[in-house]
Order: sequence, then structure tokens, then C-alpha cells
Amino acid sequence: MYRRILVKLSGEALSGDGKSGILDSEALLNTCHSIKAIYDEGIDVCIVVGAGNICRGGLIEKTGFDRVTGDYMGMLGTVINSFAIKETLTKLGAKAVVLSAVEMKQFTETYSPELADKYLSKHVITVFGGGTGKPFFTTDTCAAMRAIEAKCDAILIAKNGVDGIYDDDPRINKNAKLYKEINCSTIIEKNLKVMDLTAVELLKDKDVDICVFNAQNTDNFVKVARGEHIGTVVKKG
Repeated sequence: MYRRILVKLSGEALSGDGKSGILDSEALLNTCHSIKAIYDEGIDVCIVVGAGNICRGGLIEKTGFDRVTGDYMGMLGTVINSFAIKETLTKLGAKAVVLSAVEMKQFTETYSPELADKYLSKHVITVFGGGTGKPFFTTDTCAAMRAIEAKCDAILIAKNGVDGIYDDDPRINKNAKLYKEINCSTIIEKNLKVMDLTAVELLKDKDVDICVFNAQNTDNFVKVARGEHIGTVVKKG
């Protein structure tokens, strides 16, 4: 069983099929139930969420917005998603807090590694909003940084409809091979689509497993957190 984990969520995971708007109550509740199950095991949990349900990169490109402006919009989107997760977890009976990399004192506390560790050590689910607080960094890179700073044992990445990491796109190539275990250097060398390669590079020499699994079976969250080998495990090296 892992002692402390970081769950990396996409913004799209909170919007379901997108018909309910940027947030879907059922998708949000199901996701938070899965995270609460990990919390109930006594494992420390922190979360980084994207903002693809609010502000996608494609939209920024089409509208011609400046990259920095687009990244700031994305950071604010992650804060909205972070509060949605925190409130849902609280209603489910978990203790949760939002820490923002972007200072917004009227809304929440500002992130620091020391403050995050303080909450996590008290078994409070800690949701990291605002990305890294700087433009030009993805939430994947933010997840890698926060996992290292919070001394996490693993990053859990739940994929929609994909069982793990393959050597090719399994939706196109039926003969694509699923990796049960792989290391960071191989992911970088083969340019496999798991996380932003900057994030993988950060984790290459760190004792932080990256666990990639299918999110459609919500029981997978707690099974992976317990140490069961489901999907693909990425090791350092």
C-alpha cells in the first residue's frame, strides 16, 4: 500500500459527456467517491486537476489569444475545478482543502510545500489549484512537481477507456501491446503519450511510481492505491 499519493485528474473527467456544461454532477460525484475510498484506507491524498472542461488549448489557438493569457485562463479554471472537488469531498465526509499557487487570499490559502505537508500530515485531502502559478507549464508538470515536493510515493493517472500505456494507440491498432511496467527513460525515448515529457523527465530519478489505469472501473482507484498491479506502472530510471 502506498503511504501518500497524488491523483492527477483531467478537467474533462469532471464534465462527463459535456452535455451538462463544464461540470457534471454525476461525473464529479463518482470521481470524488473513488478518491474518498483511497482516503478511507488511511492513505494521504493530494490532487492536481486540469481545466480542459473550461479552457482548452485548441480554443486559445483558434481565438488567437496570447499564450500567457491562455495559460492564466487555464490556471483560473483549475481553481474552479479544485473548489468543486473540495466541496464534493467535504459533503462525502472527507476533510479537504484547496491551496492555490496563485495568491487569492479572499478565496483560499497560497500553496507552499510546508503548508501542503502540514495538511497532508493531518490526513486532509489537499487539492492544488492554479497549476504551478507560472505560464508555459502544463498541469502534468505541476503534478510531477507537487508529488516530489509532497514526498508522494505515487501519481495515479486515470484514463477514460484506456487500460494503461500501450506501444501504439489501441483504439486504432488492435495489436497494440500493453506495457505492464516501463521506466521513465523508455517513455521519453519512445515519446509515449502518458504525461508531458517535461513531467516524466522530472520524475526520472525520483522514487515516485506513475500508475496509469482505466477510470471506467471506479474501484481501480483504491485497488491501485493499495498497491495492486492494474494497468501500467512507470518506474524511475
